[in-house]
Amino acid sequence: MKTHEPQLPDLARELIARAAEAAAHRARRARGQLDGIHLGQGRHTDHANSRVLRRILAEHDWPGHRLVGPDAARAAWSIALHSDDDPPFQRAATTLLGRAVQIGDAPIQHWAHLHDRALITNGRDQEYGTQLLLHADGIDLCPLRAPDTVDTRRATVSLPPIAAALTAVQRRYRTDRFAQDAPTVVLAEVA
Repeated sequence: MKTHEPQLPDLARELIARAAEAAAHRARRARGQLDGIHLGQGRHTDHANSRVLRRILAEHDWPGHRLVGPDAARAAWSIALHSDDDPPFQRAATTLLGRAVQIGDAPIQHWAHLHDRALITNGRDQEYGTQLLLHADGIDLCPLRAPDTVDTRRATVSLPPIAAALTAVQRRYRTDRFAQDAPTVVLAEVA
């Protein structure tokens, strides 16, 4: 994928700002630093971001590297990834992101993460082992289809073996970093 100047720089800035605000909120939530009011505000932010991304998808298809640049394309992916309260939208975004991957306008790893997240939010087992649950007692991988062949599937989407990815996640989310009153479960991603 070549880096291009975004065709729509204003849209790129909006996506980046929205995703950054949501990511900061999720980091505070994972560390148990939010009260009930702030948790609700975070859900409102995710809903608003989903609505904005829905409008963008309707007007422009997937906002890939050519349209908004790599940073904003990553922001759009993050917004879609965290649209857990709207499973049909998440599935539709997965389809559009898949098309962008096919024409070289988005990374296949983003598609694999979103595909897994859409499966999990629809009550199904994930394919690539990219989704996990963070809780005060540790980290658990979300249910996985055919765990014995996950590394083969991960290789097809340029992801490292699951053991290496989980080791990296465990370093990033050490349980000693979680507050004792942290949320019971937070859905997160494995690299």
